[in-house]
Amino acid sequence: MSDRQPIILKTISQFHALRGLPAPKHPLISVVDFSDMAPNIKVGREDLIFDFYVISVKRDMEHNYRYGQKDYDFDEGIMFAMAPHQVLSVIREAAGKNPTGWMLMVHPDFLWNSNLATSIRKYEFFDYAADEALFLSLDEEAKIQQIVDNIRQEYQSGIDKFSQDIMLSQLETLLNYSQRFYQRQFITRGKASHQFLQKLDELLEHYFQNDSMGSNGLPGVQYLSEKLGMSAPYMRSLLKSLTGQTTQQHIHDKLIERAKERLSTTGLSVSEIAYELGFEHSQSFSKLFKDKTKVSPLQFRRSFN
Repeated sequence: MSDRQPIILKTISQFHALRGLPAPKHPLISVVDFSDMAPNIKVGREDLIFDFYVISVKRDMEHNYRYGQKDYDFDEGIMFAMAPHQVLSVIREAAGKNPTGWMLMVHPDFLWNSNLATSIRKYEFFDYAADEALFLSLDEEAKIQQIVDNIRQEYQSGIDKFSQDIMLSQLETLLNYSQRFYQRQFITRGKASHQFLQKLDELLEHYFQNDSMGSNGLPGVQYLSEKLGMSAPYMRSLLKSLTGQTTQQHIHDKLIERAKERLSTTGLSVSEIAYELGFEHSQSFSKLFKDKTKVSPLQFRRSFN
């Protein structure tokens, strides 16, 4: 884990400046090509926190991205999305050329007083817990590219009183097509299996967000299996066959995702976070965190403070 502080990008203009791009033509939305960015010359790890939504399609990436607990190499055309305040780590082993593709940035203020202001978080790809990035077929990528080109054209043609509504309409179309393609991906990879994992992860997320978790402790196998309407042995076998993990390992992985988010975005102490996540003793939480991440909670937090 790098000791350098994360780069917190509160505005789209700050990202443009960071990547050597001209100032955006609109302060709250921008579409850029990776080929227009300054070449990547820094080697090592770069942690980024965006205060805006990011959607991108990348190809030919010569370095890795880490998002949540997943690594992505972007050798293929992959669509990638992030909600505000999530942590993205860029790991470069050597200076190299930029990838191909594009990046769409949308500040939450751009959505103000629109349907998307409240509905955008329903799209499941804006989530640390997304199990997979979206691998686009050639036809799907062409459809997405067409919509992004429409947004780019409107963005570059000059701002008037219709611009925001037109771009919001195109953005919603982009998100809806992306949701369709994302669901298609799981249908082709096993709909029933995905539904089970999705329900399990939604159940865990709801449990972790419950204010009584500190007094109730971590969820048990019996609790989860009853909520999912199956026997505990069947649930354990199904999870093992799909993920290669025991139920406890899966719970701990999701717990660490939650812990990383709390450590990087709140001022709560390690003890407070441990109690919030159902640990009676902070030492137990710290041991699990280090076993999973190879660093202590404080070492992890130091890269964000």
